[in-house]
Amino acid sequence: MKDPRRILSLMRNTIKVGVFPGSKEGKKAGWPSDPFHVLISTVLSQRTRDQNTANASDSLFREYDTPCQIANAPIERIGELIRPAGFPNQKAKAIKEISRRIHEEMNDEVPDSLEDLIILPMVGRKTANCVLSYAFHIPAICVDTHVHRISNRIGLVVSDNPESTEEQLRKIVPRDLWIDVNSLMVRFGQLICLPRRPRCDECPISTNCDYYQEVVHSGKVKKQ
Repeated sequence: MKDPRRILSLMRNTIKVGVFPGSKEGKKAGWPSDPFHVLISTVLSQRTRDQNTANASDSLFREYDTPCQIANAPIERIGELIRPAGFPNQKAKAIKEISRRIHEEMNDEVPDSLEDLIILPMVGRKTANCVLSYAFHIPAICVDTHVHRISNRIGLVVSDNPESTEEQLRKIVPRDLWIDVNSLMVRFGQLICLPRRPRCDECPISTNCDYYQEVVHSGKVKKQ
């Protein structure tokens, strides 16, 4: 049976620094890591790269920095500022409405429960869990494409969708490491366990990895 604690420890020793919403190249964002900024940046991160998220978040927060300011900002201007993150019209509409609800209905306080977060526009389980873990420091497992891919590739889980991956990881990963799962696996997936041509020769957990043992080590594909 695989040891999630050991696997995450090996990842940490290899990458040194994990990710954080809005961070780029291992460096934290220049804006506060409070729940509101983390929430908006995580929404901006959907379907784009970290560099694009960081650029869009920086541009937005330099001009509009609070729920009230974003709620009252022209949606066209919001779209211009967040354009680097892609889908500017859809995301501008969502973050403006999120900001309005937080300002008008929640007294400028971002909710700290998954149930209350997922009722907000463009906030699903992944985004909600990121806010809970990174902003509130509440143990939660945020499953994005990196976490889903790596967990299945290693053989920690066997699942067809992120929801099932999250459910299985919650059962096998010690609770004190739940927040680390996303932070470490995302960075590890960017540097070592790439979607295509994973760098198995540089990987510290190849002996614990189903993909390496069944595909690479067996000779079915060439080592990268």
